[in-house]
Amino acid sequence: MLELYLIIIDQLMTSEKATKYLIPFILITCLFFLWGFANNLVPILIPHLKKSFTLTTTQSTLVDSAVYIAYFFMALPAGMVMKRLGYKTGIIIGLLLFAVGAFLFVPAANNQSYLYFLFASFVIASGLTILETAANPYASALGDPSSSTQRLNLAQSFNGLAAFLAPAIGARVILTKGNSDAELSAMSESVRQAALASEAYTVKTPYTILGIVLIIIAVLFYLVKLPDIRTKKSGGEKATVLGTFRHTHLKWAVITQFFYVGAQVCVFSLFILFATESAAIDQIQAADYLSFAALAFLIGRFTGTFLMNYFSPNKLLTVYGLLATLLCIVAIFSHGIITIYALIGMSFFMSVMFPTIFSLGIKDLGADTEMGSSLIIMAIVGGAVLPRIFGLISDQTGNIQMGYIVPMVAFLVVAFFGWKGSEVKK
Repeated sequence: MLELYLIIIDQLMTSEKATKYLIPFILITCLFFLWGFANNLVPILIPHLKKSFTLTTTQSTLVDSAVYIAYFFMALPAGMVMKRLGYKTGIIIGLLLFAVGAFLFVPAANNQSYLYFLFASFVIASGLTILETAANPYASALGDPSSSTQRLNLAQSFNGLAAFLAPAIGARVILTKGNSDAELSAMSESVRQAALASEAYTVKTPYTILGIVLIIIAVLFYLVKLPDIRTKKSGGEKATVLGTFRHTHLKWAVITQFFYVGAQVCVFSLFILFATESAAIDQIQAADYLSFAALAFLIGRFTGTFLMNYFSPNKLLTVYGLLATLLCIVAIFSHGIITIYALIGMSFFMSVMFPTIFSLGIKDLGADTEMGSSLIIMAIVGGAVLPRIFGLISDQTGNIQMGYIVPMVAFLVVAFFGWKGSEVKK
């Protein structure tokens, strides 16, 4: 896989810049893996905390809300940090904030507090916001502009690799079999609380290890020289939100990213809850299927990067959006294991959506790139909004499959963006 990675980046960068950009691109790729691993532990956390704190489906989606609301509040400050202090400093700040949030899971488990877990998740996501605001445009800029979308899809492939590994590892470390609901109901209140507290402690080890790794990566970034890719407005003019929104394709990218991220979070974060109900399997089996979905996501990233040699990114996005919409219909109206296969197929078609929307959205923005990047990252707040709607529909209808109405609408928006909304108007 590493050999394939090196061959592809050699093709995606101009020959005179390949050597200069190789080490920075590899380090940036590591960031995609790290935040992918953290984000894809959330589907493990949701059923774990749902059981530990006896939550409804809607209440359990507050974990997603805590994570993705941070993107809304932190994206613009992250863009300002990048503009003033540079991408390298921004990345180091993001990594350290990420590490602090990981370490906060220890006192959250010790205090057996759901609010504390939500706060720790918010801090982690604040660090991720800074990293994503920096890494996405950085990966696009490190090489030939004509291959920027392919290059970003390649870097995002390692986000997919993390999505494959995190559920398999997290399920076996965090989702301990513990006590069944029937066993918990038969216990006295004090014994029951002690049993649930014991299960909550399982998050401490993986998040402590993650925090230590992040500190080490931050030190590496401090020691390595990175090229400065910042751009400046002519005549000292400053980029503004309203000024940046004059780019029509950027406006559509922000709207589309809001819907896409919301759909992705619905699919992955609620995968285990969905699979255990729609296919009547246990949580460990569901987590294994989630790993298969993440593997499909990873394969889709590499496949999509390859297909962009023959098809334009916007056309590929349109087709993938429509196919994901059809699979949502299968997830709503079918029963049994086929519903899980539909989600795995959906994961394949989702694979190229985030980086392609991002790359098409910041295309030809020039000095507005940092602000445009921040606005698209802000749109990740869709991950806080749409899963809540998904949960409400599921709770009101008593059928979690009906929640897939939400991703279905979102994928139609993605298809429209690829078809019309991504056009750059001069």
